[in-house]
Amino acid sequence: MTRILGIDPGSRTTGFGLVDLERSHTRYVDAGCIHTSGDDLAGRLKTIFEGLSAVIEAHSPDEVAVEQVFMHRNASAALKLGQARGAALVAAVTHSLAVYEYMPKTIKQAVTGRGAASKEQVQHMVKVMLSLRQMPAADAADALAVALCHGHTQQTMARLEAAQEAAQRTAP
Repeated sequence: MTRILGIDPGSRTTGFGLVDLERSHTRYVDAGCIHTSGDDLAGRLKTIFEGLSAVIEAHSPDEVAVEQVFMHRNASAALKLGQARGAALVAAVTHSLAVYEYMPKTIKQAVTGRGAASKEQVQHMVKVMLSLRQMPAADAADALAVALCHGHTQQTMARLEAAQEAAQRTAP
């Protein structure tokens, strides 16, 4: 079994989602949001780091998957998002966890089948895929989508490796 922590970084709200992956079965563990306040960016980054560190310590994930930064129309917002992402990465590596990164389009494609899916479509598919009773908050759903994307990617890579090994064993 592999426990995956998905992170959707944001300077005001950082979503997190945990799933357990065992063979082809994915099970929901936990999800939520770390909310920051105030205008002090350094203080908000500290809140993100401490919040994710607490999640890591409470749930002991094996791997961490993080959404990559994409360019906003507003350069200042992109820089803040990048710094929030940096706080998340530092929390993961401080706990000696492997970190994997995925583009937003790749995450949406893995969960909804469309790289341009809306937040509502992502929320709905996360709810369905994990058999949740209620719709998760948007940022928590995005983080669960990151974890699901990573789980699917890892499963596909394992199948490809197995197929390559089988092909090498049978090759003349």
